[in-house]
Parts: sequence; C-alpha cells; structure tokens
Amino acid sequence: MLNCSKCNAEIEETDGFCRACGQPVGGSSGGGARWAGAASDAARRPVAYAGFWLRAVAYLVDSLVLAILLGIFILGPLMQRAGISPDNPWALFTNTSRQVMAMNLLATMASWLYWALLESSAWQATLGKRLLGLRVTDLQGRRISFARASGRHFGKMASALTCGIGFLMAGLTAKKQALHDKLASCLVVKKI
Repeated sequence: MLNCSKCNAEIEETDGFCRACGQPVGGSSGGGARWAGAASDAARRPVAYAGFWLRAVAYLVDSLVLAILLGIFILGPLMQRAGISPDNPWALFTNTSRQVMAMNLLATMASWLYWALLESSAWQATLGKRLLGLRVTDLQGRRISFARASGRHFGKMASALTCGIGFLMAGLTAKKQALHDKLASCLVVKKI
C-alpha cells in the first residue's frame, strides 16, 4: 500500500488514480515510496470527471446519430417490407407482430454495438462524447474492453429502473459515476 501525494489516502500499487480524490498516481507518493507501475504521461495528468450535463448532451447527440442511422439503414427499409407505413412510426411501439418485434430487437442490438464498440475502441468514446472531449476509462485510466463496455451499456437498464436516479448519480458522486459506471468499474473523464 502507498499513500496518495494529494490527500494521503491509502492506494493500491495497481491503481492509476487515487480512489479518494482522483489524483493520478505517478512519481513519488506522500510516504516517499516510488511508484512501481509504468504509467504514461497521459495518466499522470490531473483527471477531470465528466458530470451529468456534459454526459446528457453527449447522450442526446449519440441518440440523434443512432436514430438517423437506424431510420435510414434498418427501420425504414424493414418497415416498408413489413407493410408498416413510414408515416406511422408509433407502430414500432404499439404493434406486436413478429416483424415489429424483430425490428425492435435489431434496434436494440445496433444501439448496444454502437455504444460498446465505440467506447472500447481507440477513441474510447462515442461520437457525442468525442465531440465534447469525453472518454470512457477503467478506474486506472486505461481503455476498457468490449465486454466491459457491453456490461456498462446494459447496466444503463439498472440506472433507468431506479426512476432515473442511477443517471443522476453522475452529478452527485465524487467521481461523477452513474450507477452503470459503478457497476462496470468505469469512469467518464474529460480532456483538461
């Protein structure tokens, strides 16, 4: 165990950030011990966590992009093929035919792949997050895997099932983590 150079909290040797104050770990700690990990220069910079409103704007941008892509490439062509009028998009929510259920399943899969693939990519961000200078990392500031990004995405259901309180946690917790971030051990950080 080492001590954080900023708040003197105990930290693990494998942590990239202090769990108490968010200070990147590198160089010497307050106790004089050398840090054994080979952290990059990017990981040594101070961390700024992305709060609720920045993340909400990024989500709106992503939802708009995804809705346009889904409408053009998936839902539009399939609605015509299923005999559903494009003038009545509410049929996707009210109709329980096999075709509509398949389209909803495709939309759910496309949404999952959009968020999970982009957040686990070298960008570490969806288009909306990238536009706002945000990225998704693990607790040590590293890129997350596709599996963790998938868990984070489906963890949003838990955030929604709490009447939205899981999302509001992003504005209330010290590291600006929503419930799904905590479940997947992730952070959303912004460029300083």
